[in-house]
Amino acid sequence: MSDHKAQVLEAARKYHEDVRNKAPFEPGVTEIWPSGAVLEEEDRLALVEAALEMRIAAGPSSRSFESRFARRMKRRKAHLTNSGSSANLLAMTAFTSHLLQDRRLKPGDEVITVAAGFPTTVNPILQNGLVPVFVDVELGTYNTTADRVAQAIGPRTRAIMIAHALGNPFEVAEIAQLAQEHDLYLIEDNCDAVGSTYDGQLTGTFGDITTVSFYPAHHLAMGEGGCVLTSNLALARIVESLRDWGRDCWCEPGESNKCLKRFDYQMGTLPAGYDHKYIFSHVGYNLKATDIQAALGLTQLAKLDRFIDARKRNWRRLRDGLDGLPHLVLPEATRRSDPSWFGFALTVDPGAPFRRAELVDFLEGRRIGTRRLFAGNLTRHPAYIDQPHRVVGDLTNSDIITEQTFWVGIYPGLTDEMTDYIVASVKEFIAARG
Repeated sequence: MSDHKAQVLEAARKYHEDVRNKAPFEPGVTEIWPSGAVLEEEDRLALVEAALEMRIAAGPSSRSFESRFARRMKRRKAHLTNSGSSANLLAMTAFTSHLLQDRRLKPGDEVITVAAGFPTTVNPILQNGLVPVFVDVELGTYNTTADRVAQAIGPRTRAIMIAHALGNPFEVAEIAQLAQEHDLYLIEDNCDAVGSTYDGQLTGTFGDITTVSFYPAHHLAMGEGGCVLTSNLALARIVESLRDWGRDCWCEPGESNKCLKRFDYQMGTLPAGYDHKYIFSHVGYNLKATDIQAALGLTQLAKLDRFIDARKRNWRRLRDGLDGLPHLVLPEATRRSDPSWFGFALTVDPGAPFRRAELVDFLEGRRIGTRRLFAGNLTRHPAYIDQPHRVVGDLTNSDIITEQTFWVGIYPGLTDEMTDYIVASVKEFIAARG
């Protein structure tokens, strides 16, 4: 390391110490965020070093992160993307590839999903000309069930795409079995659930493809960023092509002829020997991440176990503190699961002597941040009302979530003092109106 670089990194270390928030928690004054990145000295130094090296495109840090994250998530391949939303788009689009021949998804084919979720789990279905089939979820777990999914399978059903809600696994083993029995693809949106397990097995390892987000609200932060993971090498190759402009070549952009066959291909109606780096086999995108993002991801990945433990501890502290309160549906882990929680959901009973908005206003007034359970019932949003879709069963619980559910934070940046203040505030509100 050059003297100048060492000096810059030392200055960055001192700067981090200067700006680090050391103020004590003041109830009602200090804002309690529902989510956020926990960024420490090594994270800042990693970003500065990557910037000094001018690694402004995908490069060695990206490849290193992909390899390490794939091992951690027990998948053979991981491909970094610029967001979790892009990861979902690539995952869904991969199943429309001509390389899958008779098993490729075609416009009009159906994909089962849930009505109560985040739009980016559903949007790729519509963006590929497919038809979402919406099913309801359970209150408490906020996940659908294998029975609901089974009832939704029809003659045009070709895939299932569901997110693990707020880090809480859905019945993924049973739904994976359904997918196998009916020859359906399964996409696990694991963006909220890195480190969760079902039957002792990591979520994200049951489906054909899984996706992860590295937005600051999630378990690992890259600012923006996401990842597509699979153990199916054919699907991994399709994802890589779609992510990288749709090109057929698998060499890195800066590599010239790694395969030693760059000028030996004949594809489509191109002349023999056309440069393989410029042959395109998919209608793709450019959805890559950068090495600066990946450098941050590597330092964050080293802290994943600590982050997961903190999320579980904060969730348990809230759950124990609020246990037994009237008028609230408290969250429950799905049976046989061990969630790596994303948030702590609360549903106000429809018969309560107060409304969700009143409780939310009270908490927000105390600087306790809240969020809705994402979109609630997506079928009620203007973006989806006129889109082709099918609903199986009623969406009663999705409607209750739309009206009565919100969540508060459990991310690793919260202290015991903060979570206790959330508990005390909810109890005070309930006591005053009970």
